[in-house]
Amino acid sequence: MAAFSNRHKKRKLKAEINVVPYIDVMLVLLVIFMITASVMNLGVEVNLPQSNARPVEQAQDPVVVSIARDGSYSLKLGDGADTPMSREELGNRIRAFVAQNPQTSVFVAAHRELQYQTVMEAMELLQGAGVSKAALMSEPRATER
Repeated sequence: MAAFSNRHKKRKLKAEINVVPYIDVMLVLLVIFMITASVMNLGVEVNLPQSNARPVEQAQDPVVVSIARDGSYSLKLGDGADTPMSREELGNRIRAFVAQNPQTSVFVAAHRELQYQTVMEAMELLQGAGVSKAALMSEPRATER
């Protein structure tokens, strides 16, 4: 008879919210966001020195700013020799040359293993010197036949 008396007792209702499923969903979303955040890259590695770009048409002799592997600068005006110089001297020479020839294009020839930041600093230097047209030089890509 004792077994029957336990069956007929009223059960008390629980007024609690079971949060375990919500915690599971939250952890799954956290893992998804962590994985996608680590996969999303805003930059990719590029190898710029070789290209099949067409040569730039130019009426006068080119002005070439070269940046060596160690980050040192040199300047070549027209058919003249490649003259090594400091960053400040390069800026002054380019500024004086552009004052005489405002439509002059300046080409930047940087070593292929040079950090891209160094190339961007050279482009900023040219912009500060008043150069309106600047281009990056590359070696032609070898074609396979």
